[in-house]
Parts: sequence; C-alpha cells; structure tokens
Amino acid sequence: MVDGRRYQRLWRLVTARARGRDFSGWAGVVCVVAVEDVGVDGAAISLRSSGRAQELAAASGSWARGLEELQYSAGDGPGVEAFTTARPVFVTELDRAGQRWPGFLDTATGLGLAAVFSFPLQAGAVRLGTLDLYRREPGALPADRLADAAVLADLATGALLIDAASGEGASWAQADLPGHYDDVNVAAGMLATALRISVDDAFLRLRARAFSSGEPLLGIARSVLDRRLRLDLFLD
Repeated sequence: MVDGRRYQRLWRLVTARARGRDFSGWAGVVCVVAVEDVGVDGAAISLRSSGRAQELAAASGSWARGLEELQYSAGDGPGVEAFTTARPVFVTELDRAGQRWPGFLDTATGLGLAAVFSFPLQAGAVRLGTLDLYRREPGALPADRLADAAVLADLATGALLIDAASGEGASWAQADLPGHYDDVNVAAGMLATALRISVDDAFLRLRARAFSSGEPLLGIARSVLDRRLRLDLFLD
C-alpha cells in the first residue's frame, strides 16, 4: 500500500517542478524529481513491449539516455528484466552481477554505472514500461529513499498516461513528431525490403551488428539510412 503522506509530498514536488520554464512533459519532471529526491545520478522512463518496440519517454540527462539506449541496443539490462518479470530489479554492485546481462554490463560499467534500481510501470493488468534509476557509486538506497522511488514509479505510470492523453509538452506522445528510436524502425524496414526478409529479422541483424561492433543500435541504424554501411554487410 502506498504511503499517503509520502505520495502527497512527492506529488507536490512534481507539480512544483512542473511549473518551471523547462517543462517537457510529466514523465520528464518525474525523472528530475527522482534524481533530486532519491539521490541517484540519472533517471529514465521508457515505454516497452513484449516485442522489439520501445520508446524513450524521458531521461534526466545524456548519461541516463545513453544507458537506456544501451539496453535497447543489447536487448537486455535491468529495465528489460523488470518489464519482463513485472518485478523491481535492484543491483547495488554492478561489478558483481556476473553474466546477468551480457550485452549490457561491460559497456555500462565502462560508462560509470555502479548500481541500478528498475521499477516496472503498470496500469491495472497492462505493463507500460519502466522507471530506471542509475547511480555512479555502489550501494543500496536507504529504506526511505527506496520507498520514495517506489512512489515515483507509481507517479511515472500516471505521467505516461497523462502525457499520452494530452500530447502537450512530451514529444514521444505527439503523433506528428518522430520518436527517439524511429530511425531504427525505418532502417529495419529498409533492410527488410532490400534483403527480402522480415522486419523482425532485419531488426535482429541490426542489433547483432551493433553488438559485434560495440556501436549503439541507433548509430548503426543511422549509418544504414545515411548509406555509410553497405546493406550486403547484413547478409548471412
């Protein structure tokens, strides 16, 4: 059960922050409050699905955005696991996670990630995505901060629904604006047409190329679109 006082306090922080000049949608405000209140170094909210579809709804900065993109490129990571299992994922010492997320771990630690806390976002029986909180220092969150993070995950779910309903201030929620990962979808379609394969197969080949080269999936897709990568490189 959500602590009513804690919920009201955090909701007041979110609404106060939303009155600033840099309002970019409620999801973005929740990320900012998560960094300020919980004591993490980065926060991001991503919409996810059981398939390959994913969209970055908000991130507190370039570091968190890069870690979300890394999960998208690798196809694994704490947010992917939290969404798949519908359970929070807490890793307080990333360098002891072994091979839990082989496509994510080495690069993430190289980017300075030491601990992560991922929360699934769910409205009724429908899973929407995840709130991922990133830290540069290892260690567990204090109990009160972890409780705040859980409430912010609940607020993040509401933020996604509000942004999607209003379409105001959140680029991912506006049908006439490109999504963060739209270049990947276009590149997969281009590759599928050229090689006469399914779009899902094309997406897997883009991801395999990203994994083998160490480049982000978004970068590989843009290289395909800009004709900087030959399509025959994706043949079996």
